[in-house]
Amino acid sequence: MVRTGAPEEEQRVYAALICDDADENAYLGLAVQRAGLLVRSFRELSGALGAWRADPGSLIVLALRTDHPWTQVGRIRAETAVPLLVLASRLDEDDVVRTYAAGADLVIPRPWSPRVFAMQVRALLQRDRGRVQPGFPDLVAGGLRLDVARREAMVDQGEPQHLTQLEFRLLYLLMLHQGQTLPTATIVERVWGYAGEGSAELVRGLVRRLRRKLGENARSPRFLITLPGVGYRLEAG
Repeated sequence: MVRTGAPEEEQRVYAALICDDADENAYLGLAVQRAGLLVRSFRELSGALGAWRADPGSLIVLALRTDHPWTQVGRIRAETAVPLLVLASRLDEDDVVRTYAAGADLVIPRPWSPRVFAMQVRALLQRDRGRVQPGFPDLVAGGLRLDVARREAMVDQGEPQHLTQLEFRLLYLLMLHQGQTLPTATIVERVWGYAGEGSAELVRGLVRRLRRKLGENARSPRFLITLPGVGYRLEAG
């Protein structure tokens, strides 16, 4: 593991950079530092996840050139919900969709611009802090409560579950329109901010991850209801 940036006693906010190419690792490290974060570099995923469990950071940059990125993203999402940025090569549209569906927050194709990359990191961190300001009331739907300020969901007074920015946006949107079926295209536009091909798969993947956090049975969901070919709605379970 390589550390760059401030002295050890000052290192509190950092990005885990997982990259198996020495030259790209060096350029990525400088770009992440330009975005305002310290860097801890790893050459393989298992070592990075082991270190992350002991000392989690604020962002993960995945830039491995081996294996499928969506498989790696799935392993990371089993450990943490922090912002996850993926650099990828030679991915077609279906592969990009699979990577997003697995839990990536942003997929960047190679070649990439260091200046643009630094701004993308900053934007991702800003979005992750949440767009809803503290003081907004919690949203409640039966046994489901969404703490808007903390971006946490709780079912039946159970353990609060921290939500990623995309998970939060989806649940917030559905709870605001409780009992109303929202078309998939509308969800994509409100949650991701764009429309395009592959939208249905993106939403399915996000709903699947959110259901896991809510402890839902996918075959008989309590809150998140799917209307095949139409969209989704939230019911007060």
